Amino acid sequence: MKFPGKRKSEHYFPVTEKGRESADPSFVQTEPFYLVGIDQLLVDIECAVEPEFLQRHDLKKGESQILGDAAAEEIYQELKTQGKILGEYAGGSVGNTLHNYSVLSDERSVALGAISRNITLGDYAFKYIRNTSSKVDLSYLQPSDNPMGRAMCFVTPDRERTFGISKGCMNDLRPESIPAEVIEKASALLISAYLLRDQKDPIFDSTVRACEMALKARVPVVMTLGTSGLIEPKRYFFRDFIKKYVTCVAMNDLEALALTGIKDPLLAADDALQLADLALLTVGEHGLYLAGYVDEKHARQTTYKLHTKSIVDYNMYEFSRPMRKSDCEKPVKCYTHINPFLGGPRIIKNTNGAGDGALAALLHDVGARKYHQTKVPRSPKNAVESLTYSSLSQISKYANRVSYEVLAQNSPRLSRGLPEREDSLQEAYWDA
Repeated sequence: MKFPGKRKSEHYFPVTEKGRESADPSFVQTEPFYLVGIDQLLVDIECAVEPEFLQRHDLKKGESQILGDAAAEEIYQELKTQGKILGEYAGGSVGNTLHNYSVLSDERSVALGAISRNITLGDYAFKYIRNTSSKVDLSYLQPSDNPMGRAMCFVTPDRERTFGISKGCMNDLRPESIPAEVIEKASALLISAYLLRDQKDPIFDSTVRACEMALKARVPVVMTLGTSGLIEPKRYFFRDFIKKYVTCVAMNDLEALALTGIKDPLLAADDALQLADLALLTVGEHGLYLAGYVDEKHARQTTYKLHTKSIVDYNMYEFSRPMRKSDCEKPVKCYTHINPFLGGPRIIKNTNGAGDGALAALLHDVGARKYHQTKVPRSPKNAVESLTYSSLSQISKYANRVSYEVLAQNSPRLSRGLPEREDSLQEAYWDA
């Protein structure tokens, strides 16, 4: 799918179908269509180690811990000398999503964060840039005198993964480095819970400032929760923050449990609707859920079989396009669930990034909504103030397919879009 980016097909919509509005032939794309995200820029370093290595460096096996910059550099040089480095990749949850969004849409996205001031060939900052889509605009990054942040993943022979985080400059983004004009014209603002870990870090205040700008400009704020270990001890802080600023919350089942205290994913998604207008919940081998609101008069009943789990006939209105609750006269909750595409890849070496891939698909659809409003302003579809271009059901199919591709590529960052032979199928989804 290449929407709102370049398309190979001649028309954006079937021109012979009654009720369709033709695109304005005098339209010139002057309106920006981009996603903006704030991230702690990191380079992921994967390395193979023995258990005694972890003991020697006081690393707790299976846990994530903070490393001093000097200690991280010492460990890195030791592993580099021994040939134990398996790979170095651009990382960060928001960074992965921005990259995937640009690959899927062939459209610009904007990254906000801090990066090393002096970049040399082969260093960490260089590797971050090298592994990021050229469609991701890095021109607004704030230069810092500190080194690039690093996330070191130590893999022992039993495949257990231990993490050591070297902060570097990842939290150095200052509030004055947030460009108001970029936030106010974006299709959405993407943030993560990691940005709010410590109120003493400059990036905390920067994130709050960006959210306030987006809220004032009615730009949807999308938040990914990152990790359950961060959410659980600060549950009430994050619930209050989401309720005040966030339009869409994205999480996996463990993060949903940490946020809501509810293990059942459907009920957890339902609880999340007390805080946000839209919820994306990935459940690993059990697929994903989407939950949102629609005005009763715009609710569209599914033509699929009705399903009952912890909520009776929960998918009744899954053909509806989600809306902000505040835009509904009589808000009705709608839900959809989908199992993994083709049951998932036969071999899954790494699940990192599957949720980020699903979120990139959702954000692509949110961007398409703004594009369509400008491209075909008189379309009946634009008479409703929906958050997305497509229905919950169709978005779930797209998100599910992108997650599959991330898992199949064994990388959190897509190296390509979806196979071209599927374009007609994906376009059919978007016209539903």
